[in-house]
Amino acid sequence: MRRIATIATIAVVAVAGVAGLAAWAVSDGQESRLGQLIPYEDAQAVALGETIYADHCAACHGADLEGQVPDWRSRDAAGLLPAPPHDETGHTWHHADALLIDITKRGTEAVVGRGYRSNMMGFADVLTESEILAALAFIKSTWPDEVIEIHNRINADSVTFSN
Repeated sequence: MRRIATIATIAVVAVAGVAGLAAWAVSDGQESRLGQLIPYEDAQAVALGETIYADHCAACHGADLEGQVPDWRSRDAAGLLPAPPHDETGHTWHHADALLIDITKRGTEAVVGRGYRSNMMGFADVLTESEILAALAFIKSTWPDEVIEIHNRINADSVTFSN
């Protein structure tokens, strides 16, 4: 019984600590930084990311981030969705940084699971984590300010909900 009480106390303290850190970050004006992992404001990362994107992503997602086909929400003859745009017209910015990184590393099928099929391979064996972050930084750097603000809020919310 004493062990359960100790574990419960540790859990309460841990949750309170995370909540306190989140509250401190928000009150300190850092709300938009909460959960942010993609260095889209780092000019060097963005420049590297532009090259990586051109070499590894543009063939499917388009040189101008426009996606594989205009109707990217309709499945092809094999039942697969085409590569979506990564500009503001797509849905990339609807996902928190952590999920975008995971999808890029492991591929959509591995992340979604349950038999979901996708042409999006994982790049963990092709790109380093820094290169993946740089490619995502380039993508995010192209979004309009209002989309970046929404995405930053999604990141902050993902930290709040996961804790």
